[in-house]
Amino acid sequence: MEGVLAELLLSQSRDPQALLRALCRGEASAERVETLRFLLQRLEEDEARGGAQGGGALPEAAREVAMGYLVPLLRGCPDPGPDARRCRRFWRTVQAGLGCAEDGLARKRARFLLRRALDVSAGQDDCACACGSEDPDGPSLFWWSEKKKDELLKFWENYILIMETLEGNQIHVIKPVLPKLNGLFDCAVSEETGSWLFHPSWHVCIYKRMLESESKVLTKEAVTHFLELYGSRRLPSSPAFSEFVIGPLMDALSESSLYSRSPGQPAGSAAPLGCKLQTFLVTYVSLLPEEIKSSFLLSFIRKMTSRHWSAVPILSLSKALASVPRCGALGVDGLLALRGVIHRTTVTHQVLLRGAAQCYLLKTAMNLVDVEKVALSDVSMFLVSLRPEESLGRGTSLWTELCDWLRVNERRFRCAPPCSPVGPPETSLNAYVKSLVLDYIKAPPWEPGDSGALPDGSQARLVALMVMLAVDVEGAKTQHSEKQRTENVLRLFLDPLLDALGMLGANAYMPLPKTDRCLQVLVKLLHTCVWKGPGAADDEVLPLLQSLVLSTAESVSEFILRRLTARELSSVSDLDRCRLYLLVLVELVTLHRLAGWKRGNPVWRVISPLQKASVRHLQEEDGNQEPTLGDQIQRVVSMASLAMVCEVIGQTPELQLETLEPGPVERFLSSLPLTQVLQKPRMGPQSSSVEEPPSAHGWGKVTAQYIHDQGKWVCLECLLRKRHTLIPGTEGEVPGPELPAVQQLARTLQAALDALAVLPAERVLPVLRCMHILVPMLLTSSESLCVESFDVAWKTVSSLSNTQLTFWPNLKAFVQLVFDNRVLTIAARVKGQAYLKIKEIMFKVIEMSAVRAGVLNTLTNHCCRSWLESAPGVARGPLSCAGSYSELVLEACVFGTVLRRDQRLIQDAQDFIESLGHDCAANVVIEKTNREDPYVRICAVKFLCLLDGANVSHKLLMEDLAVRLLEKDELVSRPKSRSHANSLQHRLKNRAWQTLLVLVPRLDQNFLNRIIDKIFQAGSTNNQASIKYFVEWIIILILHKFPQFLPKFWDCFSRGEEKLKTSICTFLSVLSHLDIIIQNNSEKKAVLQQALVAALRWCFSHSFSVRLYALVALKKIWSLCKTLCVEECDALASAIESSLSHVESMHREGKAQKNWQRIQDHFFFTVFHPLQDYSLETIFYTLPRLSGLAEDEWVTIDKFTGFTELPASAGFQWHLSRTRLRQLEPGDWSQQDVGAHSGEADDPSEWADVQKKVIPWENSVPDADSELPPQGRAARLRKSVSRLIVVASLTDKATNLGGLCRTCEVFGASALVVGNLQCVHDRQFQALSVSAEQWLPLVEVRPHQLTDYLQRKKAEGYTIIGVEQTARSVDLTQYCFPEKSLLLLGNEREGIPANLIQQLDVCVEIPQHGITRSLNVHVSGALLTWEYTRQRLPGRSHGPAGPAPRPPDYPCHGDRQLR
Repeated sequence: MEGVLAELLLSQSRDPQALLRALCRGEASAERVETLRFLLQRLEEDEARGGAQGGGALPEAAREVAMGYLVPLLRGCPDPGPDARRCRRFWRTVQAGLGCAEDGLARKRARFLLRRALDVSAGQDDCACACGSEDPDGPSLFWWSEKKKDELLKFWENYILIMETLEGNQIHVIKPVLPKLNGLFDCAVSEETGSWLFHPSWHVCIYKRMLESESKVLTKEAVTHFLELYGSRRLPSSPAFSEFVIGPLMDALSESSLYSRSPGQPAGSAAPLGCKLQTFLVTYVSLLPEEIKSSFLLSFIRKMTSRHWSAVPILSLSKALASVPRCGALGVDGLLALRGVIHRTTVTHQVLLRGAAQCYLLKTAMNLVDVEKVALSDVSMFLVSLRPEESLGRGTSLWTELCDWLRVNERRFRCAPPCSPVGPPETSLNAYVKSLVLDYIKAPPWEPGDSGALPDGSQARLVALMVMLAVDVEGAKTQHSEKQRTENVLRLFLDPLLDALGMLGANAYMPLPKTDRCLQVLVKLLHTCVWKGPGAADDEVLPLLQSLVLSTAESVSEFILRRLTARELSSVSDLDRCRLYLLVLVELVTLHRLAGWKRGNPVWRVISPLQKASVRHLQEEDGNQEPTLGDQIQRVVSMASLAMVCEVIGQTPELQLETLEPGPVERFLSSLPLTQVLQKPRMGPQSSSVEEPPSAHGWGKVTAQYIHDQGKWVCLECLLRKRHTLIPGTEGEVPGPELPAVQQLARTLQAALDALAVLPAERVLPVLRCMHILVPMLLTSSESLCVESFDVAWKTVSSLSNTQLTFWPNLKAFVQLVFDNRVLTIAARVKGQAYLKIKEIMFKVIEMSAVRAGVLNTLTNHCCRSWLESAPGVARGPLSCAGSYSELVLEACVFGTVLRRDQRLIQDAQDFIESLGHDCAANVVIEKTNREDPYVRICAVKFLCLLDGANVSHKLLMEDLAVRLLEKDELVSRPKSRSHANSLQHRLKNRAWQTLLVLVPRLDQNFLNRIIDKIFQAGSTNNQASIKYFVEWIIILILHKFPQFLPKFWDCFSRGEEKLKTSICTFLSVLSHLDIIIQNNSEKKAVLQQALVAALRWCFSHSFSVRLYALVALKKIWSLCKTLCVEECDALASAIESSLSHVESMHREGKAQKNWQRIQDHFFFTVFHPLQDYSLETIFYTLPRLSGLAEDEWVTIDKFTGFTELPASAGFQWHLSRTRLRQLEPGDWSQQDVGAHSGEADDPSEWADVQKKVIPWENSVPDADSELPPQGRAARLRKSVSRLIVVASLTDKATNLGGLCRTCEVFGASALVVGNLQCVHDRQFQALSVSAEQWLPLVEVRPHQLTDYLQRKKAEGYTIIGVEQTARSVDLTQYCFPEKSLLLLGNEREGIPANLIQQLDVCVEIPQHGITRSLNVHVSGALLTWEYTRQRLPGRSHGPAGPAPRPPDYPCHGDRQLR
């Protein structure tokens, strides 16, 4: 009926104002309001279509209706009628404005409506009302009861206070209010029934508002507070909470920065937010009713598939899901959703985190899937989506857990329908897998149009995975190992496959798809069967499978030989089959090599015929006829086969001795054209047609594979490696048979450079390997060509830095090429272009490593290994050239970047996963790359530990490196005398001194005599604590081993106090370990006497810190003197005892006594022992940790021992530091006077008082229009405006004007007069006004116009009041402002000019009690404006001195200023 009435009104007129006024003219009723809704909806649709009359009239008309009709309904109409408080749509609109509105004004309006509804409810007697929600059984959206009035008012007042506070976006203001949110939850749940009293959507609005904030700190606070809810209280379930969790909360959880580690949290621990998320999800899901638990979890998982997630959030969410207790909540849809999440994880580049997320998702499936709702085929499709090289590896704990899950639920899975495309119906795991194998290898029917392409390999991987799982499940059913049972189970599954493989060689008519599938599943079985976890030696399945495969090796080898050599591969799709055949052949060679190579085995009998046939096909000439497509396909196949043979021969010494003997094959490989292009085949009778015939489809693929085929370079590499010992020193000699590629080395290297220019990224690796063989033999005779090779190779490799899969193998080959030990030796000896180019490339690699982690690791590992190994053909030894490239070792010793926040987040997550060890399958399956920055230093330090000081070349290298490290320290220290803690400068210096500490014990006295002054000089500088400890430790070790340096040490105490300042503490700390220093000294008494004098002198220093260090040293030395009975020191006994007793007795209280006690308990003076604690663990982990270095600099001993690229040094102490030192914590001695208890007040149960900003419009309708003038906007807000005018035309500074603008707007002045309105665009003005100019009228009056303006205002009845100190000025506390007052402010420096003082009615001055003669003009204006406002507050009709007098009778004419 209401809709019909609306249509009738529209048919009469389309003017919005006329229609709405006519409708709202009558008596209020529910029908009239509903008709109004229909009418507004139709008008809005018409306006959207462009059919509205008088554009822009609808918003204005709607505003009039809201102001004049709807809002009065909220104010409480005595007559019964429609009540907005009972309207569900009204409250949903208010909630949307509170929580979701992006516009601040809309949020203000929503809060106003809420407050207005509360005022109406509280103002009426017996005004009970309720508004139900969409759920009839759920709580009301709003309700009011007179009996609960006080509780309701308290609840809503706190609610509005929280919402108003959130507008500030200031965490220090918001955080104290958050405990009140806990109170809202306490009031919202009934203690008797445990049900909701207030609809939880109101609480959700608060969280939504916090999540919409621009502040990430506030967002994290909101997420943390919500997740902790269920940990502190038991809340009933609510659809509103579930919608919030799946919506805004999960959107917020996608922000990676939320998962940062808390300060002080140990490395390797989980992110606090991740732990809270895990606890919340476990608790929340357990409290959900069973009927909605499934839908919630499914929606949660689907939400994870709806966006791209970073590595850390997806890992945390997956881990939380995996922690949910077992429940059959998910079915097939859940498995499909989990597969979608797994696909989302693949977009992240962090392999370890990606693999860990997959592990957790598999655990989620095992915990949450109802096995009775899914079939084994559904499970297998889910499992195949996991990457075996990242997560699901055989032998891991996850694999064992999966096998147990399958074993327990084996017969509970739902039976798949017979028509299932995945496989036949199954009744048990064994039956399913057996049927799966049979169904897979069965030849599919041929269909017209079938291209004959190779089948997809994913199905073969599925079959192999399920076979291995079924075998291990059967093995888990018995407690003892039974080899015969395992073999029987394998045969049960694989007999059809083995029978088919056994007939490959004899059955020439076996369908091609069947052969493809058999070979595919054979390869996948061999890959899947590899045992990844511990206990590989006890695995019975892999040897049995290899034995079964070897039984078919002869048939498979013959089949592959026939297919590769008998011209049976003739189409483009056959190229994929060629790769499959060669891969199978390589696997068979590997199996024979593992089983023990025997002469005459099936593979041995195939290699030679395959090689000869491939050479024959490549040598065939077609004469003048154009080749066919089949001919060219055969050429490509032959080249790939020949490359595989050469690669296998290089890896199998037994084959290398028996094949590829000098002769036609070698000559062919040597003369093989490296840039030959395949001729396009003839097209047959269809060549005249416009369209390309089917036989030519994919010809581009064939050509590209032949031109770019790495087979030519693989063959050439094999030939060069075999013949490199026969290659002459000069190219003119010809040894043995004619081999062009071997003898014309320069031409071959030039061809390699040409190949690098055209080959794609994935094909350059064999070329680089060939260049690795060629360059050392050409460096002397063709240096310029070799330099060009270095340059081209670097450009090629550096251009691949964004290609993950191809970059690292190519970088390794490049490093082996340029930094080959023979190349480095020759270049260092000649010192020519090659030497300079190598140095240039070395620094480019170091530069790249700053943005690409792992680059310098590759270079450092290679060089350190090659320098330590014996170098054939290098007469001077492997370390003969290392000294020429010591810059590399230097940069490696101090390498390390300061991690960005996102990098630190990733590193923390990886440390946590690695700390799980074998409990996380990703740690076992994923190959360790050691590409993190610390491994560069680890490699360099382990290399230095392996050096022998008795070896001359080793000694020279260590000495050169020590000098460079001291120079590095000096260079880094130049920009600043002292660096900030944990800055890059601090870290570089720290790493340099750590390395020096490793070297010092193996340096001799002669060399130390050259650098000892620099070491003492470093001790005299102002260093960070960690560097100070290392310098002191080095000095102690040197003085202990070589007491001859003691005179230079005593000289350090003779410098002036002004020069030493607090750096003397370093030498005093060394003195505290005098017992270690004098162990090897025969003149102990003389040393002790001199030490006492030095320490006693500094006990009277002006610096309190110096006195503390001197007293500690004095106490230790004096104790040592007493122990050794040094009578020569008795003369100083009285002074010493007096000093020590004084420090003990005079500082009984206060910080002095605390500091004295702390420094005595300091680890460096109590626990630390310079000799017994000398180990890598103390140098690189314990001491950095105790000295407050960032965790990035803590290198644990596990990383040293886990780095196996270099062997461990047998003579170097690794981790034998004393247990007590390792167990100390930094807080055991660090000063904590400042902020020691700062955190105690940060977490109160509820604050007694909190900040609450004044809301001037809280009792008015918050409506404004940016097109209205400030007066109009203020009127819309019903803002209280006084009759005060503030004139600031004489004020110049934008900051003062901005502050005055804000003050005038806050206190309701009617206008602010300025000298130039352009000042509002000044940034300083805007920073102080904070948008007050939008709500306050601004008037422009130039200074020269002020006289006329003041006279005009005086004529309008305004009293002109000057803010100035004059001879007749009135005290502000005694003056009563008239209603129409005009305040004239003066200039910042000159005040009010004399000519304008004559225009004033009165001058008012502010009483002062200080020495400064005046206040800032903004402050003065603010004080008078407030006093004017104060006198007009409600209830203050009188001024400060009784009834308000009229303005003074005396004018200010002739008055004078007082300064």
